[in-house]
Amino acid sequence: MVLMLEGRRIILTGGARGIGAATLRAYVAAGARIVSMDVLHDLGRSVVEQANGAGPGSAWYLPCDVSKRGEATAAIDDAVALLGGLDVLVHIAGVERGAPAELIDDDHWNLIFEVNVRGTFHVNQAAFPHLRERGGAIINFGSAAGVSGMAGGAAYSASKGAVLAWSRTCAREWAQYGITVNCIAPAIWTPMYDEMLAAFTPEQLAEHQRYMLSHIPLGGKLGNADRDLSPVMVFMASQGAHFITGQTLPVDGGGLMLT
Repeated sequence: MVLMLEGRRIILTGGARGIGAATLRAYVAAGARIVSMDVLHDLGRSVVEQANGAGPGSAWYLPCDVSKRGEATAAIDDAVALLGGLDVLVHIAGVERGAPAELIDDDHWNLIFEVNVRGTFHVNQAAFPHLRERGGAIINFGSAAGVSGMAGGAAYSASKGAVLAWSRTCAREWAQYGITVNCIAPAIWTPMYDEMLAAFTPEQLAEHQRYMLSHIPLGGKLGNADRDLSPVMVFMASQGAHFITGQTLPVDGGGLMLT
């Protein structure tokens, strides 16, 4: 078996469940050394323990609330010290809440932007000095909602639009240091997705289901994190992706066909 990430030193946020947990498992299986961060501490530690017994790589867990600059910076610094350097930052941590645009209140809007936008800002900036000397990769998580909008998810869509714009700009500014910055736009089932749907009205839910059937050519439903996304995440964290930057890569069954 080819270990595409053997020796790669990776920091992963949002590693406790869903896409983050699947990515962590895939990275350990591919030979990486990885520090996972989250606010769900019991789940985060459990995922790391299970991954360590199932692959040639190794993983550690550190608590981190990415919305708090001081905490994010300290956690990144601690992770880099533990790994002995940094090659890749994978920033998945985020929140999703649904509500009609006219009913979104300040608390809803602020939560989404504190975690999704400020979190990306904090973690990317914290990783930058550790990547500047040798180069490396930053993989942020966007969304098709940030490109085309999503009914019932205006705040979430706006936050992901900001992440996409931030990532493209950092790709231009940080290319001189050999740092690539890309975004993944997934259509993958996660527990967070179920939580978002739980907040929909019956009418919104029916509309969303019709949308999925008509807009995802490959099967009309969300993909599986281990089967459909993890191989892409391994490639994007590998040396093979060194000439890709400033891109939004949809992994979504054809739902977002960018030109």
